[in-house]
Amino acid sequence: MTTPLRVLVHGGGIGGLTLAVALARRGHTVEVAEVRDELDALGVGIIQPSNALHVMREIGVLDACVAAGFAWEVLTICDPAGATLARIPQPRMDDAPSNNGIPRPALAEVLGEAARAAGAAIRFGTTITELADDGSGAEVTLSDGSSARWDLVVGFDGIGSPLRTRLYGDRFTPEYTGFANWRVTVPRQPEVRGVVMSTGNQTAKALLTPITDELMYLGAVFAEEPGFRPDPERAHEQLAERLTAFGGPVAEALSHVKDPDAVVHSRISQVTVEEPWHVGRVVLAGDAVHASTPHLAQGAAMAVEDALVLARSLDTEHDVAAALAAWEARRRPRAVFVQNLSRAILKEEMGAATTPEEDELLEIGIPGAAHVLVKPY
Repeated sequence: MTTPLRVLVHGGGIGGLTLAVALARRGHTVEVAEVRDELDALGVGIIQPSNALHVMREIGVLDACVAAGFAWEVLTICDPAGATLARIPQPRMDDAPSNNGIPRPALAEVLGEAARAAGAAIRFGTTITELADDGSGAEVTLSDGSSARWDLVVGFDGIGSPLRTRLYGDRFTPEYTGFANWRVTVPRQPEVRGVVMSTGNQTAKALLTPITDELMYLGAVFAEEPGFRPDPERAHEQLAERLTAFGGPVAEALSHVKDPDAVVHSRISQVTVEEPWHVGRVVLAGDAVHASTPHLAQGAAMAVEDALVLARSLDTEHDVAAALAAWEARRRPRAVFVQNLSRAILKEEMGAATTPEEDELLEIGIPGAAHVLVKPY
């Protein structure tokens, strides 16, 4: 497609900003509508595996990501006491690192600066309030009262996607898995030079992920009742109670957690949109259509892959409809593979029953999945 498009990206998270960079660099007019007042990036840190780093290279921000984070090459598996069981080298897609840990706010800053430098506009404190799609474009009104016509509207608006509800009603809503993720940033221990995963029982899993030279985050997964929320006054103590069986580097990390406000708790949910991911000139991507559990560390990677492949599909197809169809045909199998294997790993680690299909996926495992996903997307 040679005609520049007017594209509205609904959501200024990792996927939305990546798309804004990729499209703006191709000469399209791009505006990002972000409901938050700034790119403050909820959460602590994030892992960028090799396939995500390849996308960062394609949009010109790989060096900035590595400079802001902590590159690593080996996954270490430990028992709950901290004794090393295995060290597993991680595959690369090219000469980029195998993985990069990075604080979420730092990644948001890198992508936001790149989007603006490419010519994309970011409008804060705004969301879509009205949308009328006539098949050749969409008339959109934002919450600030402004209206405009767009050739394409892309919803990178997360697992709770308002655009998904607008398109499909309540047919596809987040499904709680029964488990929750706890995360907190702590000083990096010198020996933690890559992800250290401590497992060995069916009540908890803990991992340490370096995100800068000075910092790492402690993450842990537990079964939680649907209505559970941490006590705001003692969330740090509740986390420690859940990790009493762990020694070694996990216990050392816990010794630094003194502030309940530093603990981030999130329920692990999944969304699978089983209908086409686009309706007319509106398309959903990332967690809005294929949110997965974090067990392959591929959620954000799938979002940035979605973004880059969408930009490439708009390059090569003769019109928007053909580009969206080609993009989905390419992305759906890979995203569903990540969803299904991530969920199977969660169930296996926590002792939940698995299906025969999940057992087949589990034969691939985390190391095998890394080698599958390092291949071109």
